[in-house]
Amino acid sequence: MSKTALLFAGQGAQFVGMGKDWAEQNPAARAWFERANAALGCDLAGVCFNGPEADLTNTENAQPGIFLVSWVAFELLKQQVPTLKFEATAGLSLGEFTALTAAGVMSFEDGLRVVRQRGRFMQEACAATRGGMAAIIGLDEAPTREVCAEAGVELANLNCPGQLVISGESERITRACELAKARGAKRALPLTVAGAYHSRLMASAQSRLQAVLAGVAFQPAAVPVISNVTAQPHGSAAETQARLVEQVTSSVRWEESIRHLLAQGFTRFIELGPGTALTGFMKRIDKGAVVLNVGDAASLAATVKALNASPAA
Repeated sequence: MSKTALLFAGQGAQFVGMGKDWAEQNPAARAWFERANAALGCDLAGVCFNGPEADLTNTENAQPGIFLVSWVAFELLKQQVPTLKFEATAGLSLGEFTALTAAGVMSFEDGLRVVRQRGRFMQEACAATRGGMAAIIGLDEAPTREVCAEAGVELANLNCPGQLVISGESERITRACELAKARGAKRALPLTVAGAYHSRLMASAQSRLQAVLAGVAFQPAAVPVISNVTAQPHGSAAETQARLVEQVTSSVRWEESIRHLLAQGFTRFIELGPGTALTGFMKRIDKGAVVLNVGDAASLAATVKALNASPAA
């Protein structure tokens, strides 16, 4: 029997209008959006549905917004496929918090509030530094690490074969892009982001996030949740909290995380949340894996149909 892992979207997946069709068509979805607004004391759902884009892309809104839409995707999938079984979860950067919440480690409200605070702390770290990020396409990890060392930047995301992301001071990122192209990268593209995520420039957010996490009641995970930092399942509550703090400045080892799941016999993956970035990464990691996604009403319907047609959901 196939094993299924749920994958949760990370920052950058947001778009104005995300979740709106669900809220308009499904009372259960609408209730979750209202519950989120009540928990935060602001109209986060309205920002997700209507923008403006500048407000939604602000890290303080983007992170809880993606968490919320990903959570609604998860709840609607369970509602429409009552026999759904999953044996692990994982999430890209902020998506790791959604993955932990889906595994029962945190309550929905706690997860949402933590991610909102995390986004605020990271936004303030961005404002206090002059950082940036760039995607390095078509260059292997080893030469990319050499480029990072020479330019004084850091490897932020190891997403899939041929796609890595670097992070650091803006002028150093420019230099790193030049070096990467000289080493044979097909492209080295500066990203439109607020700052240098998953680098030392985010260090000021760590102690503040640690204080917030200390006030959250962590429960044992119902299924293994893969850590971005270690590419292995999370351990105790204390270890989980430590890894989430460490994650703010550490590399996201996404390809390695997926390869761990593949080695454990996982053959079906469901991406939950806006966009299809994780689906794209999966196709470059293992073309043979079954990948479904739930990001809007149409993809939810398609995934429900596919799961109901399979021998066991």
